[in-house]
Amino acid sequence: MKILVIMPTYNEAGNIVNAVRALFEYNANVDLLIVDDASPDGTGQLADALAKVNSKIYVLHRAGKEGLGAAYIAGFRWAFESGYDFLVEMDADGSHRAEDLPKLLAVCSDFDLVIGSRYIRGGKTMNWPFYRQWLSRGGNIYARIMLGSKLNDMTAGFRVFRASFLRQMDLASINARGYSFQIEMAYRTIRAGGKACEVPITFVEREIGVSKMSTNIVTEALLLMTRFGLRRIFLRR
Repeated sequence: MKILVIMPTYNEAGNIVNAVRALFEYNANVDLLIVDDASPDGTGQLADALAKVNSKIYVLHRAGKEGLGAAYIAGFRWAFESGYDFLVEMDADGSHRAEDLPKLLAVCSDFDLVIGSRYIRGGKTMNWPFYRQWLSRGGNIYARIMLGSKLNDMTAGFRVFRASFLRQMDLASINARGYSFQIEMAYRTIRAGGKACEVPITFVEREIGVSKMSTNIVTEALLLMTRFGLRRIFLRR
């Protein structure tokens, strides 16, 4: 089973070294692709330095910041060409704990999508302010209602996809570019008949740097869920 962890980065110079160290400490059997969107803080150069001393690390440099979704899609296509079986989405800021990844990988061979979930029994968040808790939980409740989903954490960014399933998806038609990309990918997976499950994880708020969350990102997610939901309800598709 050939596994690739895809880690998009933008201004994560303070986190990338520790994130990579932890990843391989708990997951020696994976490869890592760092997708850097021309970070002005030198993250890309740090990634190159890490790759020079570890043959399991690869770096994909992109011309500029185009959003989380575009970075992951670029990573998916790189992985297809390189023959990986399972693709892991993982943040570079330490919020996705490397020690939780083996739990996702333990069941991935039975599913097309495995989500590291904060909102099932055993899952939790740490060091989040109240407003972030409210925003995340509220967004997931809205997603379940509008999209008719049984998943509890559609906005989660810690997940594993079966590469052969993703190959069948029209990635060029993915609309979302921010964090709503996670919602759209989960929704499309279910709509395409993919098998999905949730595994409990602990999400830890970053200690270094600032969150990429913004009003525009929240608005994009709400509009996406509403559009998909109305299409599902009124057009039955």
